[in-house]
Amino acid sequence: YLAAPERFAKATSVLQGQITSCASSVSQAAGVSALNDVDDSWLENNVVIMKEKRDYVLQELAKMDGVSVSVPPNGAFYVLPDVSKYYNGDDTQLCLDLLKEKKLALVPGESFGAPGTVRISYATSMEELQTAMTKLREFLESL
Repeated sequence: YLAAPERFAKATSVLQGQITSCASSVSQAAGVSALNDVDDSWLENNVVIMKEKRDYVLQELAKMDGVSVSVPPNGAFYVLPDVSKYYNGDDTQLCLDLLKEKKLALVPGESFGAPGTVRISYATSMEELQTAMTKLREFLESL
């Protein structure tokens, strides 16, 4: 919804339609450039780095009591561990309390059709992941 003068509302509507109906021309050009101009070794190196981050997160989650991963990621950069043992499966409240108490933002799995889980992205630095996994472990251990 938008409350604006008519000329702004019309311009916004055109922009919104272009952004949401398909990939914008800028995004398409960036995609073509990525496919044509990025060296394969760069991509291969980044795949190795993402696998290392994924494996680290999975290893840390495996150490946490009551947390399990039924489907490890294989191509995505996030994981949805089952945390339904906590908060009677209320993943939203778990995430809210985790944010309040530990300043760690995770997304409730309910938002992705996976109630009782939380979404953890590992598309960040290893240092951030280490901090996040420590905070999550400490939070769950305190329950």
